[in-house]
Amino acid sequence: MKLDKIIFYVKRLYRNYIRQYLNRIFLALFLSFLVAGTTSAIAWLLDPAVKKIFIENDKLYGVFIPILIIVAFSTKGISLYLARSITLEIGNRVKQQIQNELAGNILLSDSEILESKHSGKYMSHFLYDVGLINSMASTALLNIMKDTLTLTALLFVMFYQNWKLAFFSLIMMPLSAFVARSLGKRIAKATTKGSLATGKLTTFLSEILRGYKIIKIYQRENSEKKRASEAINDMTEKEIKIGKIMIRATPVMEILLGFMIAGFIYFAGYLIANGEIGINNFFSFLAAMMLAYQPVRSLATLNLGINQGVSAGRRILPIIDYENKILLNETKPELKLNNADIKFNNVYFSYDEDNIVLKNININIEGGKINAIVG
Repeated sequence: MKLDKIIFYVKRLYRNYIRQYLNRIFLALFLSFLVAGTTSAIAWLLDPAVKKIFIENDKLYGVFIPILIIVAFSTKGISLYLARSITLEIGNRVKQQIQNELAGNILLSDSEILESKHSGKYMSHFLYDVGLINSMASTALLNIMKDTLTLTALLFVMFYQNWKLAFFSLIMMPLSAFVARSLGKRIAKATTKGSLATGKLTTFLSEILRGYKIIKIYQRENSEKKRASEAINDMTEKEIKIGKIMIRATPVMEILLGFMIAGFIYFAGYLIANGEIGINNFFSFLAAMMLAYQPVRSLATLNLGINQGVSAGRRILPIIDYENKILLNETKPELKLNNADIKFNNVYFSYDEDNIVLKNININIEGGKINAIVG
């Protein structure tokens, strides 16, 4: 999907469904600041810990620094829990609103629209696509705030300890962005195919449940079992493909991290040998770099979740936006029934322009009588 389309759907989802929760989002943002600050504090505390406790044998710092570490970890854990709880609720509220709008629009839609798509595909929109938007509005939203702030704070610690090593570590970030962009295009295509496979399976299951008597009468159990197996296998293959794309970033990031750490250790050894960095600064920098790996990996795969949510929005929003062609006209006079006679003169009917169902129908039904139309 092109960037302008992604921006369009993200703006639309934000404007219609997420903007109303801005106060909660700002609270989650504040908690993300606490998570970022405490994470960077944990890495920085290794500097005085190594220097004062292990090198200078300072007993006061031996008590004081462990207490600060406990406080930092506790604050991080509580803040992260509260932030996740807030974004989890936002995501589910967005999911609830979209499902309500979908249900309302489907109930009021014209027959032409309802007949153009099987009920199983609508079920796929309700269960599969809305779930992807929920994930984007909760997990992706939190990761944007939390991981961006955490990475920024850790980079500050890294530059504080040694700017040369910090610049060396930044080599990995553009490589991660390149990997994420490549995988993002593939996940969007795979998600669309996954939605179609889910719709196909739910369509088949609904047909089986509604027509089980016909299946038994005509002894079509084996044939339908084969169709069920094909639909399930198709959906399974699509899910496996999506899962593999989602985890494909992990080995790539691990390989990049391995090269970076190997080069980092070699370069750090050179700086220590020349007296440009102390052992305490090295451990603090190493801790910050290792802690930065998680937000880097999360941000590198962030666009995968966004692409999934945007692809789902592209399938759902046209259904919500559809305007019925047949509307209730309040200005027309009320219908008055006397003998309740019904007359059809030269009636034509079609669900779409190409397929005419009824042609030149002429019927005269007298009121108060029972009539039957067989066909």
